[in-house]
Amino acid sequence: MAAAAAAATATLRWVLQMHRDVPRAARFYSEGLDFSVNVCTLRWAELQSGPLKLALMHTNDSNLASQRIYSSMLSFTVPDINSTVTKLLSLGAELDGPIKYEIHGKVAAVRCIDGHMLGLFEPA
Repeated sequence: MAAAAAAATATLRWVLQMHRDVPRAARFYSEGLDFSVNVCTLRWAELQSGPLKLALMHTNDSNLASQRIYSSMLSFTVPDINSTVTKLLSLGAELDGPIKYEIHGKVAAVRCIDGHMLGLFEPA
């Protein structure tokens, strides 16, 4: 019975984000966070970072970035938070508060080009 239960375990296929400009969003993740781009069209992209697959889908919702809601947040461990934040800002991101220097490491929240939240962590 235990083997049958283990075989039925769900696995995460991908995380989906809606974007107004899919190629620009794909560039943001590939250049800003070193994702590899598996597929990229005007309406759909699939990117990968290690085991994480990120799907980007086109939307015409012009209010997407202005909604400023905290829905899901993707969290990344980065080797150098300062250079990562600088790179993401140059690609159109906004820092959501200051970089914080906690006892366990540096943390930052960044809003990407269509308003999605990214958490960054550099271990101490």
